[in-house]
Amino acid sequence: MDRIVYSTRTNSLLSTHKVLRNTYFLLGLTLAFSAVTATASTVLALPAPGLILMLVGFYGLMFLTYRLANSPAGILAAFAFTGFLGYCLGPILNSFLSAGMGDVVALALGGTALVFFCCSAYVLTTRKNMSFLGGMMMAGFVVLLVAVIANLFLHLPALQLAISALFILFSAGAILLETSNIIHGGETNYIRATVSLYVSLYNIFISLLSILGFARNN
Repeated sequence: MDRIVYSTRTNSLLSTHKVLRNTYFLLGLTLAFSAVTATASTVLALPAPGLILMLVGFYGLMFLTYRLANSPAGILAAFAFTGFLGYCLGPILNSFLSAGMGDVVALALGGTALVFFCCSAYVLTTRKNMSFLGGMMMAGFVVLLVAVIANLFLHLPALQLAISALFILFSAGAILLETSNIIHGGETNYIRATVSLYVSLYNIFISLLSILGFARNN
């Protein structure tokens, strides 16, 4: 009986490590691909896709990726999703670079990497179960949704800054929760885990750009 229990635990640990390894590997590849499409979009000065196309592309490709997550086609969908977001990033980067704020872009990249490293390292070293964040994440999502809708009509700089700060906190919490889910067996699909972590990193980067850009202009 003890041997069976030991064997089961060993297999579970190996499976968890495999999901974690595959997630980080695919995340690295999709980040690199996204950087290529963002660079191409920036260099070619491609136009911004517009709000409707952005929303359709974002949610449509995310839905497709999750739908195909259990098949090899899900990997292609993940690259299409991250590549599209990289393209959407190009016009934003262009506006910063043309304003002579290349250092702001570099700081935002460094800050995003630091947040991801700290959150991931904390969970991986302590192996703490972060499932208690689930309720707070849902409440945070509702607050963010209300704030974003309100700012569509109010256009208040202070509210925009608050939204950016909340997005950073929310995304950091999402990284903690997703990493915890992987190492504790709550997430067994590395494609879904990759997309979740990528979106969190993307949101942190955009939010840091917004905050640092506002600070530079003021």
